[in-house]
Amino acid sequence: MKPTKANLNHNSHLGKILIRFSIVLISVSKMYSQEIERPKAQPYNIEGTYEKLKKKYPFIQPLNLEFPKNIKVKRDIEYKTRNEKSLLADIYYPENSVQKYPAIILVHGGGWISGSKENEEFLAQELASKGYVAMAINYSLSDDAKYPAAVEDIEDALKFLKKHHGEFAVNKKKIAIGGNSAGGQLATLVGVKNKVQAIVNIDGIVSFIHPESEEGAYAAYWFGATKAQNFKLWKEASPLEYVGKNTPPTLFINSSQPRFHAGRDDMMKLLKSHNIPTEFHEVKDSPHSFWLVQPWFDETLKYTVDFLDKVLKN
Repeated sequence: MKPTKANLNHNSHLGKILIRFSIVLISVSKMYSQEIERPKAQPYNIEGTYEKLKKKYPFIQPLNLEFPKNIKVKRDIEYKTRNEKSLLADIYYPENSVQKYPAIILVHGGGWISGSKENEEFLAQELASKGYVAMAINYSLSDDAKYPAAVEDIEDALKFLKKHHGEFAVNKKKIAIGGNSAGGQLATLVGVKNKVQAIVNIDGIVSFIHPESEEGAYAAYWFGATKAQNFKLWKEASPLEYVGKNTPPTLFINSSQPRFHAGRDDMMKLLKSHNIPTEFHEVKDSPHSFWLVQPWFDETLKYTVDFLDKVLKN
């Protein structure tokens, strides 16, 4: 049968629609499969932070604390392996092992892409000198493994500490988890999803999807997807989504930089609605990473010890 002019026009129109639809599909496919570009991350450590901050804050001093005489440390303990790579921890503990001590796992910051357990060295040793077992850990960074690998690593560190509680005189019913910056977000996420007795969040966001959140390239690289590409994943990694009646007492210590507070006020409101102890302290006129230099390290330590003493020692 000879095709009519109407049929030819219809087929031509249908063909154009199919071509346009194919172009849209290809564009969407490219958008979702496009590899997230690696941020130009600098090494994140105590020395570099001091050098960076002293230009704007000339009064600050580097951390230079003597190792306390009343504690011991075991360094580079392998608490697990991932992809044949050892994940290590340093455990600082009181020398007198007659009694059992509350403990805290410390999670370093660095945008999920850099940093190491050595960043927690001084905080760990000072907490140990005040009657805590402090476990400073490495975890999988985003170059080695994407989310949720780091979360799983920290949960395994918690299991390791509980399993080896006798060796370090740990009271396994009194374990806190704390961290700073990206480590604060990670520690809080692990804290709200696991059975621990306290959370210490030092300038870490508690939501990637909150209106206050400004996370971008570093988070996207860690997730392997932008927020637009995988909103569900960004929500899943937000501690605020899990807060409820079983969330442990939580301390926030924040800089005066608003972007690192994202979700904090809402989390505190929820905690208070369940009569769960929570408090926050803002270190006045301070930059992010304030805890890695003096005088702000001493202030951070005091807030942390005071809070942990209240919730773990009383």
